[in-house]
Order: sequence, then C-alpha cells, then structure tokens
Amino acid sequence: MALVFGVVFLAELPDKTALAGLVLGTRYRASYVFAGVAAAFTVHVVLAVAAGSVLTLLPQQLVHALTGVLFLGGAAMLLLKGAGEEEEVKQPEDQSFWKVSGAGFMLILVAEFGDLTQIMTANMAARYDDPLSVGLGAVLALWAVAGIGIVGGKALMKRVPLALITKIAALLMLGLGVWSLYEAIA
Repeated sequence: MALVFGVVFLAELPDKTALAGLVLGTRYRASYVFAGVAAAFTVHVVLAVAAGSVLTLLPQQLVHALTGVLFLGGAAMLLLKGAGEEEEVKQPEDQSFWKVSGAGFMLILVAEFGDLTQIMTANMAARYDDPLSVGLGAVLALWAVAGIGIVGGKALMKRVPLALITKIAALLMLGLGVWSLYEAIA
C-alpha cells in the first residue's frame, strides 16, 4: 500500500488534478469540491483495480481529444465568467453541495480517465494481486494530491487577486487543452 501511495502521489502531483483542484478551490467551498473530486478518484481506482491491465488497451487518442475539449471549455468558462464577476469568491451558501461536488466529480471523472496514474494503478493491481492494498494506496494518494490543490487554492487567494488567478488558470487550462488535442492528433 505504501509503495502504491508513493508512486501514484509522485506521478499525480504535477498533473492537471492539482490545477483543477486549485481552480475549483478558489471559487467554491473546499469541502464540497473535495467530496466530488474524492468520489471521482474512488470511481477511477475501483475501475483500475477491477480492470487490471485492460485499461492500457483503451484508445488514447479518444481520451486525449475529450480531455482537450473539456480543458478548452473550462478555459473559456473561466475567461467569460471572470470578465463579469466581482473580485471575490462566491460564498458557500450561494452554491449547493450537489452543484459544486458534481462539477468537481465530472471534471475529474472525464479528465483523468485513462490517465497515467489510472493505468499505473491497473498495472500494479495486476502485478501485486492485492486489489485492496493497491486500491487503498492509490485512492489515498489521489485524495492527498487533490487536497493539496484545493487547500493551495484557498491559501493562494489570500495573497493574489482572484482575477489574476482566474486568468492564469484559464491560460494553463488552454495550454493543457491544446496539448491534449495535439496528443490526440499525433
């Protein structure tokens, strides 16, 4: 379990998940965001462990194309919403649990499908033949990365204006979207 945690944590830390958590964490209640993101990662780990190495056979071009489109859409939403919004984060009571956690769930569910860490988890489940240990190690690592991203987003808000964070996040998401589409074509 510790080996899987370490490998998955290090592989996921520089990935788009931390960015997605950071962006959502700056705009919405952290516990709502974490609930959705954690649920999506749980689904991913269950699928990876259950499928074993079968996930490595999925068409990567389709996954990259869909991820690219979602990131481009996310960048557009950030830029369009940011243009007309005030300089403060919406208060938690303005956002329902289901809306916020659902957004986090769907973003992670689609963006991380077929991701390196999911494939690594499937491979480790097939190799070690201990689905419970592999699953727990992977899901705890993914939750830790998501938590760091979400909490980091809240801490960042205290020092940097929301408009600047939104623009930087949109540019990063635009870059990830273009890169994902490039990977789908190449």
